[in-house]
Amino acid sequence: MAGSEGRLAGKVALVTGGARGSGEATARMFATEGAKVVIGDLLDDLGEAVAKEIGDAARYVHLDVTSESDWEHAVETSVGHFGGLDVLVNNAGILKIVAIEDTSVQDFERMVRVNQLGPFLGIRAVIEPMKAAGRGSIVNISSIDGHMGMNGTIAYASTKFAVRGMTRVAALELGRYGIRVNAVCPEAGGLEMVKPYMPENLDPEIADGFSHRRLASQKNRTSADRRDDVARMVLFLASDESASCTGADFYVDSGNSAGRIIKGMPGS
Repeated sequence: MAGSEGRLAGKVALVTGGARGSGEATARMFATEGAKVVIGDLLDDLGEAVAKEIGDAARYVHLDVTSESDWEHAVETSVGHFGGLDVLVNNAGILKIVAIEDTSVQDFERMVRVNQLGPFLGIRAVIEPMKAAGRGSIVNISSIDGHMGMNGTIAYASTKFAVRGMTRVAALELGRYGIRVNAVCPEAGGLEMVKPYMPENLDPEIADGFSHRRLASQKNRTSADRRDDVARMVLFLASDESASCTGADFYVDSGNSAGRIIKGMPGS
């Protein structure tokens, strides 16, 4: 059941990749905080189930983020069914971890189309309804791989760096209409994204916890807890509490992007 009051009361949000992972967590949290939510995804059965569980405050649409017509339909659904569109969360994304010499042109281009072209089309599609309302918040999901390099991510990292650049340009161009644009940079995507690249005998929860080892308070928390942390950051940026925030990156990574600890040195 969705709350009738909350931090997003009276707002309508469109969340891509909302059928599972952090997108699902964000959609559920938004509804709890009073928003009407349109969930866009390619996973129709999962997306429909999430929308049904949320109730009347949610609606599912099939959304291929690389398709202009799908974006038009998603925006029309938001405006037609719920009366407007105040928030866009560009969350949908794909990951492929592979060495540079093994990265095909087809794989690189597919990553660009989903992770980079998708958010561009989304930003462009929501300008008119947000402009008409005189307000709006666009939250693009980047990554700490869009801040620093990691082997095996030549295509993925390039798209996530691009998302941060697009965020700044969009913030500058759209600010005159009252539209804010920010990027959230999580340490990692959902376990569904990274699990195929882990050894079969390795518990994904253990591996995920290890990546958050720099913050002691994270040691006993689950990946679902940390996924909800990402959703809470998105919620803040979607709400009026972040009225002065635009064109910025917000890291949710347990300090991983802060630097590295050198053992044996003072403070270690």
